[in-house]
Amino acid sequence: MSFTLSNQKPVKNKAPINKDGLEIYKRLASYALKHWRYLVMAIVGLVIGGATIPLFSMYMQPLLDGTFMEKDPETIRWAPLALLAIFLLRGIASFISNYSIEWIGRSVVKEIRGELFARLLRLPVAYYDKNNTGKLVTRLIYHVEQVALAATKGLTVLVQDTVIVIGSIAVMFYYSWKLTLIILVVAPIIAGLIAYVSRRFRKLSSQIQEQVGEVTQISGEAIGATREIRIYDGLDYEEKRFRAVNELNHMSYMKRIVTERLSMPIVQFIMAVALALVVYTATHGDQINTFTPGRFMAFMTAMIALLDPVKRLTQVSSTLQSGVAAGESIFNLLDEAPEKDTGNITLQRARGQFEFKDVGFAYNQETPEVLKDISFSVKSGEKIALVGHSGSGKTTLVNLLPRFYDDWSGEISLDGHPLEDIKLQSLRQQFAYVGQDVTLFNDTVRNNIAYGKLRSVGDEKVEAATKAAYALDFIQKLPQGFDTQVGENGTLLSGGQKQRIAIARAILADAPILILDEATSALDTQSERHIQEALKTLLQNRTTFMIAHRLSTIEKADKILMMEGGKIIESGTHAELLAKKGAYAKLYHLQFENE
Repeated sequence: MSFTLSNQKPVKNKAPINKDGLEIYKRLASYALKHWRYLVMAIVGLVIGGATIPLFSMYMQPLLDGTFMEKDPETIRWAPLALLAIFLLRGIASFISNYSIEWIGRSVVKEIRGELFARLLRLPVAYYDKNNTGKLVTRLIYHVEQVALAATKGLTVLVQDTVIVIGSIAVMFYYSWKLTLIILVVAPIIAGLIAYVSRRFRKLSSQIQEQVGEVTQISGEAIGATREIRIYDGLDYEEKRFRAVNELNHMSYMKRIVTERLSMPIVQFIMAVALALVVYTATHGDQINTFTPGRFMAFMTAMIALLDPVKRLTQVSSTLQSGVAAGESIFNLLDEAPEKDTGNITLQRARGQFEFKDVGFAYNQETPEVLKDISFSVKSGEKIALVGHSGSGKTTLVNLLPRFYDDWSGEISLDGHPLEDIKLQSLRQQFAYVGQDVTLFNDTVRNNIAYGKLRSVGDEKVEAATKAAYALDFIQKLPQGFDTQVGENGTLLSGGQKQRIAIARAILADAPILILDEATSALDTQSERHIQEALKTLLQNRTTFMIAHRLSTIEKADKILMMEGGKIIESGTHAELLAKKGAYAKLYHLQFENE
């Protein structure tokens, strides 16, 4: 059984926070505004870079009229230099704006990702019971990148292309306000199309992000359970699961692509219709006499310059709505309440005296209690064994001790202090844990033993702990000894080796309270004998809770609690419970007969 997880149904997640696009934009903008110096540089660069496009349009009139038509020597002399100046200015402005925007974007990614990771570390254990790992990792990686893309590409297009559009229209007004009105007639049509596309993009982006989380989840499960899949012939089943969600993701992407790719040519065609009307009007009637070749080319250049910005403004809706959808997902997670730390008492080193009074616990209001009327006391240094069939409540009971779950009824106290009055960090520093499902990090052997608060412990103490756990011999035979990387969750080590590292970690922690969850289950007979000797030393002067599956390992416990249906149905020493000839005696004799 796991120390931190349970098979019971967890509390329902609270409803997602509904945020409109403007609220999310404001919250995302608050991260960018922290880097306001770079933001100012970016906006100035974008404005200057965008202004060079209408400036180039106006440059066309003196270039054509003054050189080719009038052959003005002065114009001929400065025209090439002016062209170089325009594009040099554009190049410098583009570099400044692009660098500043990318700096802001990556800084926002770093900050949001850091906040997300910090929040994930501090969320209640119950949150992980009801949210799969794949979707949480997707938020941390994929969704944050979507926000960064919206912050960089979105800002570039919105600022620079807006400047180009406004500047180009101003140039067109300067040369002919009548012809410019033709262009403005189509503006409401384009605006309506962009609004529709924006709504559709946001809906599709949310679907895509949800499906990416499912893809991550299923693929992560398949990679982590590769042995079970092969043993139980689950290859076809897992492939069908993945194919189904992958197909949904494919269809959502294609819907988004169709919307994006169809909207662009429609906008371009509408602009082309306006362009055709402008050409027709300018070349008929009195209008043709009001234009010189240079003036007409300047007007047409400004008008043509509108096409790409309008197209990009249509496309940017996809990026912005993806960022909004990702931002909503991210902020829903950031707004989740962290673990409640209601304590104000700091324990230096607990004596390990526990008192349970009428304790009851349910994972949520819709499910029945998994612990009922639990009452017992534990003296300092006592060895308490919890036995019973699966689902009897053993793991749930020990999960309450370090407050992995809250909101129980009744009272639980440590050394006379209610658990909820003790600071969480102080409370959890009193515990060490060794279970049958050992968790190791993709790090060195040394760092897995001296983990967290133990990092500052010297090498001598680390080696002493491994020796006491009968782990020193096999560690010294590893390629780099204590500096050997153990792989993801210790995949490069055997089950017995991993368990001995966990025992060494518990010995090094020297905590006054110990929780053992069948700590020798993965060991061979010889190793188990050594570990049992090591555990005798570890258990001295420590209050110990032992979740036992093999009853032969807890015969010397000071008190055995027989649990069934969330209740303690029998309590006593091994000899006392055998003498009662009750549930414990039946379970013990059944195991003895099967061995």
